[in-house]
Amino acid sequence: MVFGAFDIFHPGHINFLEQARQYGDYLIVVIARDITVKNIKGAWPSNNEKDRLEQIKNSGLANKVILGNLGDKYRVIVNFNPDIICLGYDQNSFTNNLYKELKRLGLSDTKIIRLNPYKPEIYKSSKLK
Repeated sequence: MVFGAFDIFHPGHINFLEQARQYGDYLIVVIARDITVKNIKGAWPSNNEKDRLEQIKNSGLANKVILGNLGDKYRVIVNFNPDIICLGYDQNSFTNNLYKELKRLGLSDTKIIRLNPYKPEIYKSSKLK
């Protein structure tokens, strides 16, 4: 399972999803809601949540693509109970206490893996905007 805004879908995102696929046989991608992106990044995404969801679906890199929960950010983790959660190299929102939250939710067997960057000096949504 991975999480992200995936605004301005670019080769860095493709590499992120390809890396995540190496850790399992079924990849669930959770797309951040527009309001969540606004709250975290201080600006609305360039592409709305439905368009971002469709871009990831159309990439063929994920088995399932869903929108995040508007209320409880951890609800999708509980619902799908993934074996592994892959995080981006620079992903910090909702990750600082993730181990603690997983344990609290009874999901302490879920592994967390931090993935490697792919040309972050070029492929970063904030730089491409």
